[in-house]
Amino acid sequence: MRTTITLDDDVAALIESERARTGESFRAVVNRLLRRGARAGRFPTPPPLPELPGRPILDVSDVSALLAALDEGRRAERALP
Repeated sequence: MRTTITLDDDVAALIESERARTGESFRAVVNRLLRRGARAGRFPTPPPLPELPGRPILDVSDVSALLAALDEGRRAERALP
């Protein structure tokens, strides 16, 4: 595809700098940098969390129970009645 675009001065300077560094043509540098930029916005899907054997100790969806368990643990650490 052939098209005409207007580049900002800083972008043109980056392309020229990359051309000087790599010795690639203007077209090759622009295509490579555009591909890299287009891929950078994509986030890979994280792998699923493993299912561990056994029963959960706490139900983290019950916030009040979770806070109560944390408070009990702090009291035990401080040896408070």
